[in-house]
Amino acid sequence: MRRLFSFPNPVNEVSARVVAGGVVLMCVAAIALDLPWLTAVIAYGFVARVATGPTLSPLGQLATRVITPRLRRPAKLVPGPPKRFAQGIGALLSVSAAVLALGAGPRPAAYVLLGLVAVAATLESVFVYCIGCKIFAGLMRLGVIPESTCELCNDIWSRRPAPAGS
Repeated sequence: MRRLFSFPNPVNEVSARVVAGGVVLMCVAAIALDLPWLTAVIAYGFVARVATGPTLSPLGQLATRVITPRLRRPAKLVPGPPKRFAQGIGALLSVSAAVLALGAGPRPAAYVLLGLVAVAATLESVFVYCIGCKIFAGLMRLGVIPESTCELCNDIWSRRPAPAGS
Protein backbone atom coordinates (compact mmCIF):
# COMPACT_ATOMS: atom_id res chain seq x y z
CA MET A 1 0.00 0.00 0.00
CA ARG A 2 2.85 2.37 0.81
CA ARG A 3 4.32 1.76 -2.64
CA LEU A 4 0.98 2.65 -4.25
CA PHE A 5 0.87 6.00 -2.47
CA SER A 6 4.28 7.20 -3.51
CA PHE A 7 5.50 9.72 -6.03
CA PRO A 8 8.37 9.03 -8.40
CA ASN A 9 11.67 10.73 -7.72
CA PRO A 10 13.17 11.59 -10.11
CA VAL A 11 10.46 12.35 -12.67
CA ASN A 12 10.83 12.17 -16.43
CA GLU A 13 10.19 15.76 -17.49
CA VAL A 14 9.15 14.59 -20.96
CA SER A 15 6.24 12.66 -19.42
CA ALA A 16 5.41 15.60 -17.14
CA ARG A 17 5.16 17.84 -20.19
CA VAL A 18 2.93 15.33 -21.98
CA VAL A 19 0.62 15.20 -18.95
CA ALA A 20 0.57 19.00 -18.84
CA GLY A 21 -0.40 19.07 -22.51
CA GLY A 22 -3.29 16.71 -21.79
CA VAL A 23 -4.40 18.95 -18.92
CA VAL A 24 -4.39 21.95 -21.27
CA LEU A 25 -6.58 20.11 -23.78
CA MET A 26 -9.06 19.03 -21.09
CA CYS A 27 -9.26 22.50 -19.53
CA VAL A 28 -9.82 24.17 -22.88
CA ALA A 29 -12.49 21.59 -23.76
CA ALA A 30 -14.26 22.03 -20.42
CA ILE A 31 -14.36 25.81 -20.81
CA ALA A 32 -15.02 26.10 -24.56
CA LEU A 33 -17.66 23.37 -24.68
CA ASP A 34 -19.16 24.21 -21.27
CA LEU A 35 -18.59 20.74 -19.84
CA PRO A 36 -18.75 21.20 -16.06
CA TRP A 37 -18.45 17.42 -15.45
CA LEU A 38 -15.01 17.50 -17.07
CA THR A 39 -13.74 19.64 -14.19
CA ALA A 40 -14.31 16.63 -11.91
CA VAL A 41 -12.26 14.45 -14.26
CA ILE A 42 -9.46 17.03 -14.27
CA ALA A 43 -9.60 17.30 -10.48
CA TYR A 44 -9.49 13.51 -10.08
CA GLY A 45 -6.39 13.39 -12.27
CA PHE A 46 -4.55 15.95 -10.18
CA VAL A 47 -5.52 14.31 -6.87
CA ALA A 48 -4.49 10.89 -8.23
CA ARG A 49 -1.12 12.22 -9.43
CA VAL A 50 -0.42 13.93 -6.09
CA ALA A 51 -1.24 10.72 -4.22
CA THR A 52 0.33 8.11 -6.51
CA GLY A 53 2.24 9.81 -9.33
CA PRO A 54 1.02 8.36 -12.61
CA THR A 55 -0.17 5.07 -11.07
CA LEU A 56 -3.89 5.91 -10.60
CA SER A 57 -4.05 8.72 -13.15
CA PRO A 58 -5.41 7.69 -16.57
CA LEU A 59 -3.62 10.66 -18.13
CA GLY A 60 -0.43 9.77 -16.25
CA GLN A 61 -0.63 6.20 -17.50
CA LEU A 62 -1.28 7.32 -21.08
CA ALA A 63 1.67 9.70 -20.93
CA THR A 64 4.19 7.34 -19.32
CA ARG A 65 3.22 4.06 -20.99
CA VAL A 66 2.00 5.11 -24.45
CA ILE A 67 2.91 8.63 -25.58
CA THR A 68 6.36 9.25 -24.06
CA PRO A 69 7.86 5.95 -25.30
CA ARG A 70 6.61 6.72 -28.82
CA LEU A 71 8.26 10.14 -28.81
CA ARG A 72 11.65 8.43 -28.74
CA ARG A 73 13.20 11.31 -26.84
CA PRO A 74 15.73 10.69 -24.11
CA ALA A 75 14.35 10.98 -20.61
CA LYS A 76 15.21 14.19 -18.82
CA LEU A 77 15.14 13.40 -15.13
CA VAL A 78 14.16 16.16 -12.71
CA PRO A 79 13.48 16.07 -8.96
CA GLY A 80 10.08 14.70 -7.98
CA PRO A 81 9.15 16.85 -4.95
CA PRO A 82 8.70 20.13 -6.90
CA LYS A 83 6.58 18.33 -9.51
CA ARG A 84 4.43 16.81 -6.74
CA PHE A 85 4.05 20.27 -5.21
CA ALA A 86 2.97 21.64 -8.60
CA GLN A 87 0.43 18.80 -8.94
CA GLY A 88 -0.85 19.76 -5.47
CA ILE A 89 -1.47 23.32 -6.62
CA GLY A 90 -3.27 21.93 -9.66
CA ALA A 91 -5.33 19.71 -7.37
CA LEU A 92 -6.32 22.65 -5.18
CA LEU A 93 -7.37 24.78 -8.16
CA SER A 94 -9.13 22.00 -10.06
CA VAL A 95 -11.00 20.61 -7.03
CA SER A 96 -12.17 24.15 -6.28
CA ALA A 97 -13.24 24.52 -9.91
CA ALA A 98 -15.09 21.19 -9.80
CA VAL A 99 -16.98 22.17 -6.66
CA LEU A 100 -17.99 25.47 -8.27
CA ALA A 101 -18.81 23.98 -11.67
CA LEU A 102 -20.94 21.19 -10.27
CA GLY A 103 -23.30 23.47 -8.42
CA ALA A 104 -21.75 25.01 -5.33
CA GLY A 105 -20.95 28.29 -7.00
CA PRO A 106 -20.92 30.30 -10.19
CA ARG A 107 -19.71 28.33 -13.18
CA PRO A 108 -17.76 31.31 -14.61
CA ALA A 109 -15.63 31.33 -11.44
CA ALA A 110 -14.93 27.63 -11.99
CA TYR A 111 -13.81 28.34 -15.52
CA VAL A 112 -11.53 31.15 -14.34
CA LEU A 113 -9.80 28.63 -12.05
CA LEU A 114 -9.56 26.13 -14.92
CA GLY A 115 -8.14 28.92 -17.06
CA LEU A 116 -5.39 29.44 -14.49
CA VAL A 117 -4.66 25.71 -14.55
CA ALA A 118 -4.55 25.81 -18.36
CA VAL A 119 -2.10 28.73 -18.35
CA ALA A 120 0.22 26.99 -15.88
CA ALA A 121 -0.01 23.70 -17.79
CA THR A 122 0.70 25.49 -21.08
CA LEU A 123 3.81 27.07 -19.58
CA GLU A 124 4.94 23.60 -18.45
CA SER A 125 4.11 21.71 -21.63
CA VAL A 126 5.24 24.27 -24.22
CA PHE A 127 7.91 26.38 -22.50
CA VAL A 128 9.25 23.92 -19.86
CA TYR A 129 8.42 26.48 -17.16
CA CYS A 130 6.87 24.97 -14.05
CA ILE A 131 5.24 27.66 -11.90
CA GLY A 132 4.72 25.23 -9.00
CA CYS A 133 8.40 24.26 -9.15
CA LYS A 134 9.41 27.93 -8.98
CA ILE A 135 7.16 28.45 -5.95
CA PHE A 136 8.64 25.30 -4.38
CA ALA A 137 12.17 26.66 -4.90
CA GLY A 138 11.17 29.99 -3.36
CA LEU A 139 9.71 28.24 -0.33
CA MET A 140 12.96 26.29 0.02
CA ARG A 141 14.95 29.54 -0.07
CA LEU A 142 12.69 30.94 2.65
CA GLY A 143 13.18 27.81 4.77
CA VAL A 144 9.50 26.83 4.64
CA ILE A 145 10.42 23.61 2.85
CA PRO A 146 13.57 22.00 4.28
CA GLU A 147 16.43 21.53 1.83
CA SER A 148 16.53 17.85 2.74
CA THR A 149 13.18 17.46 0.95
CA CYS A 150 14.86 17.96 -2.36
CA GLU A 151 18.64 17.95 -2.45
CA LEU A 152 18.63 17.74 -6.26
CA CYS A 153 16.58 20.94 -6.41
CA ASN A 154 19.43 22.97 -4.99
CA ASP A 155 21.56 22.81 -8.13
CA ILE A 156 19.57 22.68 -11.36
CA TRP A 157 22.79 22.83 -13.35
CA SER A 158 23.90 19.43 -12.07
CA ARG A 159 21.02 17.71 -13.89
CA ARG A 160 22.07 15.54 -16.78
CA PRO A 161 19.80 13.96 -19.34
CA ALA A 162 19.28 10.28 -18.73
CA PRO A 163 20.56 7.81 -21.31
CA ALA A 164 18.08 6.80 -24.00
CA GLY A 165 15.69 4.07 -22.88
CA SER A 166 15.60 5.16 -19.22
